[in-house]
Amino acid sequence: MKGLSLFMLASSMLTMAVQGFENDCNDNLAVYWGQNSYGAANAGDPANWQGPLRQYCTDNSIDIIPMAFVTNFFGTGGLPVINLANICNSKDNGTFAGTDLANCQALASDIQYCQSQGKAVTLSLGGATGGVGFSSDAQASGFADTLWNLFMGGSSNTRPFGAAVLDGVDLDIEGGGGSYYGSFITQLRSHFNGASKKYYITAAPQCVYPDANLGTTISQNSLDAIYVQFYNNPCGLQTYNTTGWNYGVWDYWARNKSPNKDIKVYIGAPASSSAAGGGYVPLSTLSNIAVSTRQNFPSFGGVMFWDASQAVANGHINQGIKAALSAGGSCGKAFDYPACSAPAYQSGQNYPGGSKVSANGYIWQAMWYASGPPDDSFQTWIPISACAGSGSGSTTTSSTTTTAATTTTVSTTTTKASTTTSSASSTPTSGTGSCGSVAAWSSTNVYTSGNQVSYNGYVWTAQWWTQGDTPGGAAGVWTKGAACSSASTKRSLFGRAAGACTAPTWQRTTQYPEGSKVLHKGKVYEATWFTVNEEPGAKKTLSWEVDTACHAPKEKRTRY
Repeated sequence: MKGLSLFMLASSMLTMAVQGFENDCNDNLAVYWGQNSYGAANAGDPANWQGPLRQYCTDNSIDIIPMAFVTNFFGTGGLPVINLANICNSKDNGTFAGTDLANCQALASDIQYCQSQGKAVTLSLGGATGGVGFSSDAQASGFADTLWNLFMGGSSNTRPFGAAVLDGVDLDIEGGGGSYYGSFITQLRSHFNGASKKYYITAAPQCVYPDANLGTTISQNSLDAIYVQFYNNPCGLQTYNTTGWNYGVWDYWARNKSPNKDIKVYIGAPASSSAAGGGYVPLSTLSNIAVSTRQNFPSFGGVMFWDASQAVANGHINQGIKAALSAGGSCGKAFDYPACSAPAYQSGQNYPGGSKVSANGYIWQAMWYASGPPDDSFQTWIPISACAGSGSGSTTTSSTTTTAATTTTVSTTTTKASTTTSSASSTPTSGTGSCGSVAAWSSTNVYTSGNQVSYNGYVWTAQWWTQGDTPGGAAGVWTKGAACSSASTKRSLFGRAAGACTAPTWQRTTQYPEGSKVLHKGKVYEATWFTVNEEPGAKKTLSWEVDTACHAPKEKRTRY
């Protein structure tokens, strides 16, 4: 009996070890593989280039792996083209006769090994440079049949991964428009519904809402998860704790717009600083963001990394974030909604930027002056937490501003007003000096539409009522105008403003709104949007631009 018990225990442990991917969990980690992102950014370090797929399935950190990419839907011979960078592609590997479809059957055992370890392995379509798209419903449906036969449960003589059966498809459509993808998804589902195994359809929209290429598709068709790209965008991870961070918009979409109300929304993140042009945050910061987001939003499914090669080269950050997600993670558990702690929205009341109210099952924050209710246009209000309850009544209003992101709370009870701020601040802040007759911006002054201030060497014009909202900040209240003119600054010999090319030294932990100037490694840079922890001059960065007024070539003198 003892031997039988040990056998049963071992069998039970094995079953647990190879349990398949569970989409209803809130601690999943999705990691793209196939494009050797680290190798592309670090050509001189081949030791850390992308390794075989099997290499990334030897521990429990990764749950689902989208293989990237199918770069062309209709290549030579009418079959798709796959490019897995240094592992398999149509240039370095053999192709099926009369096509550009690479024969990657050597990957079959790796795919099957990963699946045996409880991972889901899917096929990602598109990418940033993909030649994708459809011209008709019939073409889209036919392509679904092709993928089913080549990569999943169908049959074909030209199966790139041999006997391996993938677990679904991912739509990383970043060009070619969004027409006819509904027919593609519907036809795929017709194959999936009669299959003996579970298949998944996911998508990877940009965080800017709605996504230009996938917006209609994901709002009209049932998907299982979306990997929202919170990088290379003005709503990226660098904007967390400001109204530029819009995960709440995607949760609202998931619960109110998506045909699948149980869809999971992942935080898509760069796995290292060289994986994207902007949006990378270190592991400790990402862990805090992920855990906080999971506590506030029921649609949270986990984190997505771009990509596997970057994650391993960055100290196996995949293992670190998985550990953070696993602590307190669950599968299939009902969400514990926090209380609607902000006051209920009151019709007819005006709210300054940063105000917080409860409405429609969310706590909302005003991005700037608001006179209308929170709604799904997300033009004035942004959801910052799902919640239960209706909030409190409203009779009094108070506000406080800070030097960081403004988080004014309209707090109302029948006895006294209270205020919440994102950081303590007792000293008013101001701009960097006047600009001729235009006074410097002050955090304590109230400005109305048309008022002008100077800040960081530029004239800014208020679009509406504001107090405490930094010019160039996430609130978007201020319109950036011309640089300070010669009326307020002396000119140097070659036409530059004396002192205009000085700026505070860049600090990694400092938050910089749009238009901020910093000095780094001998150059002056200007922030193109809100940024933190993104080094000026770093490879691929989109958040900083060299101040050409300071670093333009000097004028040549002509000898006579």
